[in-house]
Amino acid sequence: MVLAKTNKSEGGDVSQHDFDLTGKIALINGASRGIGEAIAVRLGAAGAHVICTSRKLEGCQAVAKKITSAGGSAESFVCHAGELASINEAIATITAKHKKLHILVNNGATNPYYGPVADTPEWAFDKTIDVNLKGPFYLAAGVVPLMRAAGSGSIINIASVNAIVPGQHQGVYSITKAALISMTKSFAKEYAHENIRSNAILPGFTDTKMTAVFKQDKAALDGLLREHVPMNRMAHPDEMAGAVLYLASDSASYTTGAEIVIDGGHLL
Repeated sequence: MVLAKTNKSEGGDVSQHDFDLTGKIALINGASRGIGEAIAVRLGAAGAHVICTSRKLEGCQAVAKKITSAGGSAESFVCHAGELASINEAIATITAKHKKLHILVNNGATNPYYGPVADTPEWAFDKTIDVNLKGPFYLAAGVVPLMRAAGSGSIINIASVNAIVPGQHQGVYSITKAALISMTKSFAKEYAHENIRSNAILPGFTDTKMTAVFKQDKAALDGLLREHVPMNRMAHPDEMAGAVLYLASDSASYTTGAEIVIDGGHLL
C-alpha cells in the first residue's frame, strides 16, 4: 500500500493520512451483491473489520467468506433496511459485540415500481420509502452513539444521480435518493463537532441487479448510453468502491456533507 503523506501547514500538525482502515469496524448494509459487495470487499482489503448485512443472510455470508479468504476480517448477519425491528436488532448486536463502530455504509435500496409516477401504488411507495430512506435514517441514528464511543465516525450514503435528475418512470425512487442527500447533510451539520462525518456518493448507470431492466433491450441500452453517458458504458460496481474507501478513511478527515458524483459524465 502506498501511503500519501501531508506536510505541516497552517491550521494543522504534521500527520499522515492514507487509506489504511486497520482497526476500524465497518457496517455495510446491502452488502450481499453489486455495489455493496464491492464496497465490503474493498474496505476489507484496506484492513477494516467488515460487518456484512442485508435481508438475505446467504449472500452476506458469501461476501464475508470472500473477505476472510483474502486474509481480511468479516462477519455477517441479517439486517433488513425496510424493517425497524431488524435495524434495532443489528445495532444491539454490534453494541454488545464491538461496543463501537467507525464506518456505516447505507447501500440497501429498492425500486419495486417502474412506471408513471402518478400511478405509483401505495404498497410500492411505502416499500421504497421504508428501504431507501427510513431504514438508512434509523441506521445512521442508531450508530451515532457507537461512533461517539469510537471517537470518530464516517457515515456514507449511497444515493444516485437520480437525486439530481429524476429517472424516467423512477419517480419515487428518485425522490428517496434526493431525500437521502438532504439526510446526509443534516447528519453532517449536526455531528461534525463530534468528529462524525456524513457524505454521499451518487452512482450513475451501474451494472447491478437493479439496473437489469435496462439490459433487457441491448439496442435500447446502447442508444441510452450513447445519448446520456459520455463514457458510453455502464459502471462496474467496483468503480464506486474507491470513493467510499476515501470517505471512510482519514484522508477524508475534513470532508463532510459532500456529494461525490460517479456517473461517467451523465449529469453533464
